Amino acid sequence: MLAQTLSIGSGLPDFDLPGVDGNRYSPKSFADSKALIVIFSCNHCPYVKAYQDRIKEIQEDYKSKGVSVIAINSNDEENYPEDSFEKMKVRSAEENFNFPYLRDEDQSVATAFKATHTPEIFVFDSERKLVYQGKIDDNWQEPEKAVNHYLRNALDELLEGKEISVPETFSIGCTIKWKA
Repeated sequence: MLAQTLSIGSGLPDFDLPGVDGNRYSPKSFADSKALIVIFSCNHCPYVKAYQDRIKEIQEDYKSKGVSVIAINSNDEENYPEDSFEKMKVRSAEENFNFPYLRDEDQSVATAFKATHTPEIFVFDSERKLVYQGKIDDNWQEPEKAVNHYLRNALDELLEGKEISVPETFSIGCTIKWKA
């Protein structure tokens, strides 16, 4: 097991967060989803930017299979103004996000998940038990050179009713910017 993270098999931590679309989201918002992907994200991290299109593609490819993606920005906006809620709205619109982008202003959700990085991926099954935690794939800079597509593999195995062969990988990216 990897250190300092939610353990495989853990339940989905509760949340009630505002989205850039003006709606509020909680686990109940995704009750009909066969799987829920929670991605800790932000606006400024180069790793997040590099993975952004892949995240949109995953939502597009798996939406019809009952998979929902949400992104949560927990970063301190005082020291990282690019991660403010207003700038999140702009980024979501400019980049045509096809998933809810949520603000964790008090950082309680990141704390509950024991999240450490952006992007950091958590996949929950239909019973909202954690089945995968880690990164999207093994090449953040050049998607065409990725060999291990950890997130897609976990989703395919989950949807086929199989055990997840690689349930945990270490997250790479920027650290979550915690408030002082």
